[in-house]
Amino acid sequence: MIFGDSAKAESPFYVLPEEIMKTYSRKILAIAIPIMLSNLISQLQMMIDRIFIGRLSLESMSAVGNATTPMWTTMSLIFALTTGATILVSQAYGANEVERARDLLAALFKFNNVLGVLLFLFWLLCPQVAFHLMGVDESIIGMSIDYAQYFAPIFILTGVGASVSCLLEVSQKTQIMIWYGLSRSIANVILDYAMIFGHFGFPAMGVRGAALATTVAELLGDLIVLVYVLTTKDLKLRPSFARILKARSALFAETVRYGAPAACEDFAWNLGNLYLIAMLNKVSIEAAGIHSIVFGVELIAVVLVTSIGTATLTLSGFETGKKNIRGVWDVVLTSAILSWAICAFNLAIFMLIPVKILGLFTTDSAVLAAAGIYLFVVGIDLFPKSGNIIYGSGIKGYGEPSWMLKTQLFGTVFVIALSSVVVMRFHMGIMAIFVVVVIDESLRFILNSAKLRRIRAKQV
Repeated sequence: MIFGDSAKAESPFYVLPEEIMKTYSRKILAIAIPIMLSNLISQLQMMIDRIFIGRLSLESMSAVGNATTPMWTTMSLIFALTTGATILVSQAYGANEVERARDLLAALFKFNNVLGVLLFLFWLLCPQVAFHLMGVDESIIGMSIDYAQYFAPIFILTGVGASVSCLLEVSQKTQIMIWYGLSRSIANVILDYAMIFGHFGFPAMGVRGAALATTVAELLGDLIVLVYVLTTKDLKLRPSFARILKARSALFAETVRYGAPAACEDFAWNLGNLYLIAMLNKVSIEAAGIHSIVFGVELIAVVLVTSIGTATLTLSGFETGKKNIRGVWDVVLTSAILSWAICAFNLAIFMLIPVKILGLFTTDSAVLAAAGIYLFVVGIDLFPKSGNIIYGSGIKGYGEPSWMLKTQLFGTVFVIALSSVVVMRFHMGIMAIFVVVVIDESLRFILNSAKLRRIRAKQV
């Protein structure tokens, strides 16, 4: 945000010049659109997956929601740790330190896979430990365990997948992600239809079929991306196999040092979300299923904003490496404007056709009767949530990832405390949980905005 005279730069209401916004919009969208399309395709596939599962029963939806929440929590740990590599590699690339960037990526490829194998073994052998801690109802815990065990092999692919994503994002070569999302999503929908309900000669496997279909489709998508990375001649930062073998653990430790706050932040967010699921389980089995449906709808908008956040992290790190602090703020403001435009569009859709949207996932009359208020609340939640994604990416790209951990820890404590009060003390229902989420996101956005202004003021 540092451009023009210092008085203008100090103003929190300074309008981003059109020329600068156009310049950075092109750079942001060049990285974000392929990731966005890939993620959107994947989310549409996941929505179809939920539609299929919802047609089985609301209990099936609740079982899958209880299973996927902790599994994605542990999987996101690997991607969050990789955030440190994205920061350091993009800063090295911006400073034209190509060899250092390659060494960092080599260390990431070498050491980023052990955690994935450990997580695979945990979810294959003892998923019930997590589900008992979450308070999953005994009537659905068997389905949750089945889903987890059939889904577990995906963790073996996660280490390589996270490393490849880092390489493509920093290299600004994310176009292959469209083909990744398209191939895995088409395969997943077809396999879902076949394996959940028993078509094309497959047995009807229910929630186990949904998990197995996702696992097979993920393998197909990862193979396509891996072939591209190994064969293309246009990846300047791609480390050689020999460099990967010789990679030093000290470099990986350096990326972990930057990535650990992001990983802990992500874990803290997911911990709060897991606690919310536990509170919803206390309300009713159906409440957890409704939460899974409603926030599954919200996820479509969130993944679009997250794609812009990925570009924001990469480009702000690149500008930091170039010592162009003004460029960091230009990137953040441009990304925020793009993201809030997406939020406004989604809120309008939520308000216009709420029953039709939730009617895709359930025929429960009570859920459909409250569809408008459910989607209105999560539509409002999108605005502070998007602000946290974008502002947080800028703060991390600048080189201060620990700040976001601090605000997330505050948010997690807040969510646990307030949700406990509204459910266990006042015996309030699912809507109170939704409101708690909105308040949490809004408070953290205020804190993150203040931090960004303080950093900006130092640079001025």
